[in-house]
Amino acid sequence: MKANKTNMTYQTDTTNKKQGHGGYRTLHSYQTTTLIYDLTVEFVRLYINPRSRTTDQMVQAARSGRQNIAEGSQASATSKKTEIKLVGVARASLEELLIDYEDFLRQRSLPIWDKDSPEAKELRALSYRTDTTYQTYKTYLSRPEKAGNLLLTLIHQANYLLDRQLQALEKAFISEGGFTENLFKKRLKARNS
Repeated sequence: MKANKTNMTYQTDTTNKKQGHGGYRTLHSYQTTTLIYDLTVEFVRLYINPRSRTTDQMVQAARSGRQNIAEGSQASATSKKTEIKLVGVARASLEELLIDYEDFLRQRSLPIWDKDSPEAKELRALSYRTDTTYQTYKTYLSRPEKAGNLLLTLIHQANYLLDRQLQALEKAFISEGGFTENLFKKRLKARNS
């Protein structure tokens, strides 16, 4: 089933709920990376030569950011180490995409908005609204400067969320262990009983 982007609402709930495996759809990081992926597909359609290798690289980096969060969440049932690794891959993919957007703006002599500029603050404020949709952000794709800076802002937000997610996963892994470690503990306990 293909999602209708015009009606898709992106949740902005940032509460820190403990996620079980497969609960990635409620993660703000996943929702933000979904938005980044959808907007990147549209961005390259509008502003990058379709025969350019950059088109495929940007779309694949955006997709990787999103998909690795989902895959990591699913893998968490059997391997917390794999989940941490895949969330790290998502973070790295978004960093690659961030550089692509910076290059796009720099190579066209377009300004990169300072994080405290009124334009960037306006974009960040959108993520706190509960009625934000793909259409809300799509209006920013009308000009290359706005489009590039929109995606830089969203990637910075996603990277912040992923950094926090990685910290929480690492802390939980250290204190609770992973699936393998817990199986080993149970096996030792059974052996000693």
